[in-house]
Amino acid sequence: MTASVSTNPSTLLPLELVDKCIGSRIHIIMKNDKEIVGTLQGFDDFVNMLLEDVTESEATPEGRRVTKLDQILLNGSNITMLVPGGEMPDT
Repeated sequence: MTASVSTNPSTLLPLELVDKCIGSRIHIIMKNDKEIVGTLQGFDDFVNMLLEDVTESEATPEGRRVTKLDQILLNGSNITMLVPGGEMPDT
């Protein structure tokens, strides 16, 4: 990345936006309807992500199941949506 990259979010490329989220909380919605919130530590060109201080939420027939994890490596091919700075909705 060069120093001349604009900071206007509308001109950022997707990986540049993800790069700006390192060290911040990020809300991720997965293809299997799981939702994950954690602090982004790093990622690669395939958007595989290393997250810390993670909360995973999943809808089950018995209700919503919430799991807390110290650290996960998330496969980028299963991500549907990323919300920078997002937190888990209270539902």
